[in-house]
Amino acid sequence: MKKVGHYGGKFIPFHKGHLYAITKAAAQVDTLYVVVSYDEERDRRLCAEAGLGYIDYRRRQQWIMTSVKGMPNVQVIAVEDPPWVDETHMWLEGGRRMIDAIPENITHIFSSEHAYDHWFRQIYGEDVQHVVIDEARTIFPISATKIRNEGVYANWDMIPEAARPYFTKRIAIVGVESCGKSTLTRNLASLFGTEYVEEYGRTVSEAVGDGSSLLTEEHYQEIVYGHKHLEFQKLKKANKLLFTDSEAVVSQYYAKMYFGRELDFIEGVIGSQAYDLYLYLEPDVDWVADGFRTFSDPAVREETNRTLKRMFDERGIPYVSIGGDYEARLDQAIAEITELLRH
Repeated sequence: MKKVGHYGGKFIPFHKGHLYAITKAAAQVDTLYVVVSYDEERDRRLCAEAGLGYIDYRRRQQWIMTSVKGMPNVQVIAVEDPPWVDETHMWLEGGRRMIDAIPENITHIFSSEHAYDHWFRQIYGEDVQHVVIDEARTIFPISATKIRNEGVYANWDMIPEAARPYFTKRIAIVGVESCGKSTLTRNLASLFGTEYVEEYGRTVSEAVGDGSSLLTEEHYQEIVYGHKHLEFQKLKKANKLLFTDSEAVVSQYYAKMYFGRELDFIEGVIGSQAYDLYLYLEPDVDWVADGFRTFSDPAVREETNRTLKRMFDERGIPYVSIGGDYEARLDQAIAEITELLRH
């Protein structure tokens, strides 16, 4: 007789305890159906109460599918929960929906609670085996409720790799030339033990070999799209935070400086950006020539600084101004980032 298992939950959020249970269950049956149950109104409320952005059930489903891609006998589906009437209706009607959604006869139900046995018997009958996995949570001492109560970052080690990019905070370090962006970006990434994205405009300029003045519109396409591609790759490996040296508004600023106009395709990239924090570095440190910088005159630096700030303001993008010497900049940045991780 074929063994068909069922393991379900809301997975708000998905954690390593869930993944452990799925892995254990999959080893005991021929086919395991993991069911993501959802109710948008309830799920939005749970996320809001935990200070999380709304985690759509499709995203939860994708996290699990990515995490179990090496388990060919696991299938991940989603089932909408019935409207709340009372606990009995929730369990019995919800169970009926599970049975309808799973195209095979269920022989095994997996959970982490013996107390669920009462409901499973009513829903699936006496012949279905209820297997409880790590009820005491000794292997992975975690629950979704604990994460929602304490925060994702306090329980970061319990978040599976597939889900981490969603929760990673993205921080853009911006400003005009020679204000210390690259140095601060590298230092912050090192201090917080995470990844950073280098300024891709510099990479392209160095390949051209004669600075920004010779860059064409095609080069700017390479800069903004290449930068975003790099960012998404680094996001997969980041540890809570991802630092980015410059972004599309800064690219648009340089286009405006050298072409005398803004480029439409860059504006599209700006509209799609999603940074959690902008640290704007004031140009109040010494200007350093490196063969690629142009605006050394103090009056010109001040004017270009006003121009870039205005570009952020016009687009409704808030930023935190960081100034002073290099030590002061570092201290201000760390304070802002520490506050960001509290949310």
